[in-house]
Amino acid sequence: MKENKSRKYLFWGVTAFLVILLSIMAVMVFVRWETVRGAIHSLNDILAPITYGAILAYLLSPVYNRVRGWFEKLLSGIVKKDSKRKFAAKSAATAGSLLFLFTIISGLISLIIPSVWSSIMGIVNSVPAFVVQVSGWIETALANNPDLENTVMSLYQQGADQLISWTQSTSNWMPNVEILVSGVYSGIMGVYNFVMNSLIGVIVMIYLLNIKDTLVAQAKKIVYAALSLKLANQVVEKGRFVHRVFGSFIIGKLIDSLLIGILTFVILSIVKMPYTMLISVIIGVTNVIPFFGPFIGAIPSALLILLVSPKQCLIFLLIILLIQQFDGNILGPRILGNTTGLSSFWVLFSILLFGGIMGPLGMIIGVPTFAVIYDLISEFVHAGLKRKQLPIATEEYMGLDHVDVEKKTLIR
Repeated sequence: MKENKSRKYLFWGVTAFLVILLSIMAVMVFVRWETVRGAIHSLNDILAPITYGAILAYLLSPVYNRVRGWFEKLLSGIVKKDSKRKFAAKSAATAGSLLFLFTIISGLISLIIPSVWSSIMGIVNSVPAFVVQVSGWIETALANNPDLENTVMSLYQQGADQLISWTQSTSNWMPNVEILVSGVYSGIMGVYNFVMNSLIGVIVMIYLLNIKDTLVAQAKKIVYAALSLKLANQVVEKGRFVHRVFGSFIIGKLIDSLLIGILTFVILSIVKMPYTMLISVIIGVTNVIPFFGPFIGAIPSALLILLVSPKQCLIFLLIILLIQQFDGNILGPRILGNTTGLSSFWVLFSILLFGGIMGPLGMIIGVPTFAVIYDLISEFVHAGLKRKQLPIATEEYMGLDHVDVEKKTLIR
């Protein structure tokens, strides 16, 4: 009996100590947030290859698993030894994943980058003509007010001269040679670090793809060793749920965005819209961001087309509106389904919340992350209501006044 009491006191003592320690750590993080953020940023830079490799491994897991399963079936009647068959299947799956990755990268480089570059140069070259066109619009609009026209045209001409000088001349860079050299050096080092981290990330990806089953098994082993069997089963089941939500949402969103980018390219090519490839890439990439993605991509694209023709700009906005309606009501639901289970309000809330905390990355992963949090809170609430023998359905609490304590019934 005394031993049980000692264990109980020890348990509560350790719990109280951990709570106090975590509270102190939370206060220190809040007070020293800039230092903590700097440390996190430095840690992210150090672990960048691991991060790249983990992201690539996660995205390529479906390809790896499909090729591995196909080769294991193919070799089942040829290679009798199980270990050799699995090794051959893993090797083929690794090669297939690398081939798929490099095919995507080489396709982007060979097809998209030259077209995007030519579009950018076309934009630079069209600036003088656009300046003259806008000048004509201003003169026409203010023809009845000469004084205002002179003032606006003077300010506009100054800004236009600076814009043309910046896009077509490097003479205004010469007084800041030191800043220019420093910026070029930083850019080169940034590209170098990105390339090196990506190359190391590919190696990390290969390792992770081949040991992912072992890592998952080790994680389960730790969970079952540290927790009760009932709680461990729940943790493992939640892990499957997290993987299902993230995998379905992110991979589905990438496929959806790719199809939207291709559809945009086809339609804009048919109507002979300028900067077709550049705009299609912008629309496809920004479409990865839920809810706000179409607006983020459409606004700069519309401004680019406005440089050429206001009429085409209006046509483009109408086309994008139709494409996004098609994506939101037909294509998106077909590919994604109801993978998160969140209402439109919570989707918007999660994008704003995680976007504010983590930037563009938060806007992409915010929806599945909040879906997991929402599910955990829902299970906690439902478990508490079941213990108190109260209904779970939200409709039951509409217009609720109070709960009868003795009968456990809802009073309206």
